[in-house]
Amino acid sequence: MVVFPLGKLLYLGMKQVTKPIANQLKSTAKRSEFFRRYICIPPAQGLHRLEMFVKFRLMGAKGSVEFKPLSQEKAVDLGAEMLGEFFIYMTAASYIVYEYWKGIQKDKERDSTQDEQGTSLDLLEERMRAIENELKKMSEQLNETKREATRQTEKI
Repeated sequence: MVVFPLGKLLYLGMKQVTKPIANQLKSTAKRSEFFRRYICIPPAQGLHRLEMFVKFRLMGAKGSVEFKPLSQEKAVDLGAEMLGEFFIYMTAASYIVYEYWKGIQKDKERDSTQDEQGTSLDLLEERMRAIENELKKMSEQLNETKREATRQTEKI
């Protein structure tokens, strides 16, 4: 039997749904000065610095290395792309957290149902013991009555 890749299908579906929203965020980021200056460019330049640092270290460079920052246009493009991808991944992560929370709630509900059933079972067992005790008492009374009746008949 072939396992259906449901997780991958769900991810692709979610990406298809969130991609237009991410594209709208990107276009807004490219047009807005606030988005460009504070949201797009700083993470893009930080990623560029990190990438260059790692590349230079892998090539064997020692000490401090200076590298040229990205042009503003490239930084805005990279930052907008990062923002769009961040939105897509955060949407997927939110869905995963929601499903996890829903599973926990279902487990709690099942546990409380089992507790209620256990309590009901305990009450039934307690009531059954009380009935058994009552039955024993009645049986003893019946036996006593039979003995008394037998003694009375023997006297006659």
